Amino acid sequence: MKGVLLVNLGSPESPQTKDVKPYLDEFLMDKYVIDVPYLLRALLVRGIILRKRPEESAHAYQKIWWDEGSPLVVLSERMHKKVQPLVDVPVALAMRYGSMNIEKGLQELHNKGVDEVLLFPLYPQYAMASTLTILVKAEEIRKKKFPNMKFTDVPAFYNKPDYIKNLADSIQKHLSGFEYDHLLFSYHGIPERHIRKTDVTKSHCKIDGSCCSTPSPAHDFCYRHQCYETTRQVVKLLNLPEDKYSLTFQSRLAGDKWLEPYTDIEIDKMPEKGIKNLAVVTPAFVSDCLETLEEIAMRAKEDFEAKGGENFLAIPCLNDDDEWCETVGNWINEWSAKI
Repeated sequence: MKGVLLVNLGSPESPQTKDVKPYLDEFLMDKYVIDVPYLLRALLVRGIILRKRPEESAHAYQKIWWDEGSPLVVLSERMHKKVQPLVDVPVALAMRYGSMNIEKGLQELHNKGVDEVLLFPLYPQYAMASTLTILVKAEEIRKKKFPNMKFTDVPAFYNKPDYIKNLADSIQKHLSGFEYDHLLFSYHGIPERHIRKTDVTKSHCKIDGSCCSTPSPAHDFCYRHQCYETTRQVVKLLNLPEDKYSLTFQSRLAGDKWLEPYTDIEIDKMPEKGIKNLAVVTPAFVSDCLETLEEIAMRAKEDFEAKGGENFLAIPCLNDDDEWCETVGNWINEWSAKI
């Protein structure tokens, strides 16, 4: 019997420091997130980052927390509830980190008699710290607890026409009535070394401005290329002129070379360039979360206005948009129809 496991990032149990700290520990100790040897990672995370970060993150979570709980979890659950009636196979929802873990999701499917699972990481672009860690964790659990299960995974859907149309339609809908000077595509940042580590050719990804536009098998796993390609296709569909949009990367950690340009730095420069009305979309996520709701919709907005900006629009993620849920349902049905 077939079934589907939708997997998103996850969330602390509450926006309190006592719950944020173990969540951050699980997240940051993942070797696919901070990809350094274990002892160094433990020293960095538990000896330095977790001394101050949990309290700071808890304060950020408190600003965006909903009565129903974590926005990311609530929105993922809403999406799940809309997708299930559109398909003929059981669909479970899990998170990579936190209590709604992958093991519980697979157990739910197992209890329903599922032995063939479509793993569906809810990330449009492939990255070590998102897609890969989900697939690796699921396989670890399968070997230990569900050895008879068979997995198929949904590849990165950054360039699938249905997804591109959903994203473009959502952007257009939210821009209606907003006289914007510029549309910023802000993607989650990752260290440059992650790009090189996922380069299957071991030579293509030079991050030099041309490799992402030069055809290569590396693009199947290149986060940077996929971000640029998502943007290119959406821009084409929306017929945006080159001077009307740009692409940046957000949420970097100090001490490493991360993908550039940086969202916060570029936004600070915009008002002096005459960009007074800014719209920002965050296509690395399908569900709004701390990075979109606090970092962009709150902090970036405040910084933009402090520098002289006048109007700032944070475009929501696809969340439980009906067209997006229908697209997900169609993909699942296409898979389940295969013999």
